[in-house]
Order: sequence, then structure tokens, then C-alpha cells
Amino acid sequence: MNKRDYYEILGISKNASDDEIKKAYRKAAVKYHPDKDGGDEAKFKEAGEAYEVLKDSQKRQRYDQFGHAGVGGNNGGGASAGNPFGGGFGGFNGQNINFDFGDGGLGDIFGQFFGGGGRNQAPRRGQDVEVSLQLTFEEAVFGVEEKIQLEMDDECSHCHGTTVEPGYDMKTCPTCKGAGQVNRAMNTIFGPIQQTVTCETCGGRGKVPEKTCTVCRGKGVERRKRTINLKIPAGIDDGATIRLSGHGEAIGNGEKGDLYVHIRVKAHKQFTREGDIILSEQHIGMVDATLGTEVDVDTVDGKVRMKVPAGTQSGTDFKLSNHGVPHIKSEKRGPHIVSVVVDIPTKLSKKQRELLAEFESDKKRSFF
Repeated sequence: MNKRDYYEILGISKNASDDEIKKAYRKAAVKYHPDKDGGDEAKFKEAGEAYEVLKDSQKRQRYDQFGHAGVGGNNGGGASAGNPFGGGFGGFNGQNINFDFGDGGLGDIFGQFFGGGGRNQAPRRGQDVEVSLQLTFEEAVFGVEEKIQLEMDDECSHCHGTTVEPGYDMKTCPTCKGAGQVNRAMNTIFGPIQQTVTCETCGGRGKVPEKTCTVCRGKGVERRKRTINLKIPAGIDDGATIRLSGHGEAIGNGEKGDLYVHIRVKAHKQFTREGDIILSEQHIGMVDATLGTEVDVDTVDGKVRMKVPAGTQSGTDFKLSNHGVPHIKSEKRGPHIVSVVVDIPTKLSKKQRELLAEFESDKKRSFF
């Protein structure tokens, strides 16, 4: 299915300024927010995608020249012709792709045939662990402390990861005689070849336990539940990842892996976020917009009194300084932008119609 034009999605011209692009996106985000009455999640995401491209001058230039294909858009055409990886893996929609041929790949083959020692079979560190953590909008803005409960391989409480029964020591591996490697002959198409490989008995360490740990049976780890206290910084955004070094799974005679916490922020019914800016709408009546008024605006800090001057037009933005999102590495906060929506009455009494007609008549007479 063909994608819609990004300029059309935001309702702007192709020569729109950066400010016009930003303002158009803000209005679309507020209008189509999925948690609002009448919201549209598909159009909300569509507007976000358009803004991500058009706000970036380089991406916008490529889009203007090549369309969706220039910014990784997939219209069924695949990667660019002549380059299956689309130039720096751009053909994969900007994702970071890592290729791993695994054991038995080209590296192993050349290592075996041309005297390489092969790769060390003993894992040097435990597995990394990934979890997702959902926060409310306010928790992401102000920060929060969370307890994460996990079940994983942790260091054996009996041998403390050494794999050796307490009171015993390590001894020289009887298979490799402490070398950590053994020679193995193999027949190939080139004839017999001597290959040096990692010792399977000791895993390349050159030593084995005099007596294996009776609790973990030589694994060095136990499966147990762990509780990790995590302090979420104020201002963290949806999609951020926090890395806790050494809080992943343990492994015998090795280092622990890392813990990666992927942050998801639940959408708010009133507020939309753009970086350190919070956006919302404030509805006022036609008379208040004409004569001016003061209204109580909802913010993450509670209600704030805002002055609306006489003659305010629908769509006018007002800035509430220091009521937005805190910067991650400072105490400063962004603003809260309030977009005023003037509600025009659809049903009028006879008296109201007469007053409006009289107002229009007076306006024409004063003009001439």
C-alpha cells in the first residue's frame, strides 16, 4: 500500500518553514491522540512519522528528491537497485543490523585449515537480560523508583561461582595437561591436517575442580529470583533503554551479563509530549475569546491560571514556562504549550441571534 505524502499528512506546503512544520505536527498530535475522544491512532502515528522526516533537513532533502524511498520508506520496491544493503544498511529502514555467522562459519573454517587455534568455547560472560517497564506519563516526567523482579541464573551461593566444592582447589586438567588446548587430526580434501582446538574437559582454562560443587554441580550458578531497585531519572522518554552493567545472568568462572530495561510510557488523555515540551488544548467560549478571560489550565504540576487576552483566535498557542519535562542532565524544564480552541455555539436562542445580528450591524456602520 502506497504511503501518503508527508506534507499532505501535516497539511503544509512543500516550502513550509521549520516552525510551520513543528506547529502543524503539534496540532495533528493533539487532534489525533488515541486516548482522546475522536482520536485516531493510525493518523497519530502517521503524523509522527511525517514529522520525524520533515524536521530533519537532510532527511527532508532526500524525501523531496526521492520520495519515501529516499528515507527508507517501503512501497514494495525493496532496497535500492544494485546494492542489496541499500547503502550502509539503509535498505532495512534504518535499523541496526548485525550479522553473526555463528560456530562453523567462515572464521572457524579458515582457523581450522590454516593453523588458527579456533575460538574459545568457554563463555566469558553471562547472558544479557532484557525487560520492559511501563511508566505513567507523570512518572516519566518526574522520575520514579521501581523494583524489578527477575528470575535468572545467579552466582551459586555455595561455591560463589568458582564451580569448586568449598575446601577443595583446582587441579591441572588431565586432558590438556594445563594447556587449555588439544591437537586433533582430521582428514580433509587437502589431506590430513593437524588442528588445535579448545579442550572440552576444562573449557580452555587448563584447570578443573578437585571436587565439583555439590550444589550447582559445577555450573557455578543457581536459578533464583532477584529484586533490583532501579531509579528512573526525571524526563525519561518512551523508547529509552537503561543499561545496568553486571546485573544480567551469571556464569561459572566468568562475568555477569548486563540488564537492559526498555522504557514504555503510557499515553496521557490530556497531554502529548514532544521532547521537553508538553502540549495540550484548552477550550473556551466565543464570548470569552472575544472579551478576554482567565482560565485554569491542567498541567503536570496541577492547575495553573492562564490569561487569555481579548480577541484571541482559535489555534493560538500560549506558553507556560517551566511546566514541561525536565532535562535529563539538568534541573531545567521545558515549557507547556497550550493551544486554545474557540468553541462556536451550534444552537442559539432568538435573543442571542438578535444580539449577534445587532453586533454585526454595528460593526458595518462603524466601518463606513
